Amino acid sequence: MAIRAGLHAGEVELRDGDLGGIAVHIAARIMAEAAPGEVLVSRTVRDLVAGSDRALTDRGSHRLKGVDGDWELFAVADAGGRTGTG
Repeated sequence: MAIRAGLHAGEVELRDGDLGGIAVHIAARIMAEAAPGEVLVSRTVRDLVAGSDRALTDRGSHRLKGVDGDWELFAVADAGGRTGTG
């Protein structure tokens, strides 16, 4: 089973025992842009992991539904340097 994931960093709100807020919304929209087997992250996450050994591949600028502006997204490479399912 191939999964997809979207990561963003920001403040979240606890609402009746559930997490919410704009950061959660953005992460969900990033996940929606990911292909099966792919992990996409926002530029915010890319900036936070600068200097790590994790390779990120630029996936370009995207409009995220319900979020203002264009968002730069990056694919996370696996240990073999591959991104996504291909």
